[in-house]
Amino acid sequence: MFTDVVIFIRPGTLHDFRSHEIADQLTLLDAELFYKIEIPEVLLWAKEQNEEKSPNLTQFTEHFNNMSYWVRSLIIQQEKAQDREKLLLKFIKIMKHLRKLNNFNSYLAILSALDSAPIRRLEWQKQTSEGLEEYCTLIDSSSSFRAYRAALADVEPPCIPYLGLILQDLTFVHLGNPDLIEGKINFSKRWQQFNILDSMRRFQQVHYDLKHNDDIVSFFNDFSDHLAEEALWELSLKIKPRNITRRKTEREEKT
Repeated sequence: MFTDVVIFIRPGTLHDFRSHEIADQLTLLDAELFYKIEIPEVLLWAKEQNEEKSPNLTQFTEHFNNMSYWVRSLIIQQEKAQDREKLLLKFIKIMKHLRKLNNFNSYLAILSALDSAPIRRLEWQKQTSEGLEEYCTLIDSSSSFRAYRAALADVEPPCIPYLGLILQDLTFVHLGNPDLIEGKINFSKRWQQFNILDSMRRFQQVHYDLKHNDDIVSFFNDFSDHLAEEALWELSLKIKPRNITRRKTEREEKT
């Protein structure tokens, strides 16, 4: 007698998963690394930027960069324009759920990919470009990231902040203020550093209650399958050569 054999086939594309489930798994991966970061190594990074002395922070930063390049690679490796468009819209949906989860780290990693030059320069539907522009407003660097800071101030944990801005603020405080004033400890500088790091410490104390999904995590594959910057540009230029607009204009003038 033969028994039925059930074969599980691993999903082949990102579209095989629901956007909110992907956001959940991105958040769990971020959280696992975020909770490991120790406050002293963040403070030390602002002074020395030494990877060996800030190993957990370095791992978290590398995770951010790998994720961002993984997103860029997935989109730009699609041969058809409609497939690139569909995938970009998928990531915008994922960002929507990441925002609900207060996961600003993955949110920024994806946004930095979608807004990167090799991706942004390609042809997109007007509705898609306008939708992306709306998400960019949260992390607008003008006015010292005012929109993001306001959003972060209203957040209730759990939350994973964008560490890039925390490091930027700490570096600014470190370089702009001496450790000692007339031979005495500069308590104003220490207070500024404490306020920046205290919000991060507060977010580390509250954990997410999400379920692990092995299929999605396996699909991510540690975000190791991504192209380098040079390869991304080569594909971007292959899809849309630099002088394509100029040639089109010249042909229109001749007619």
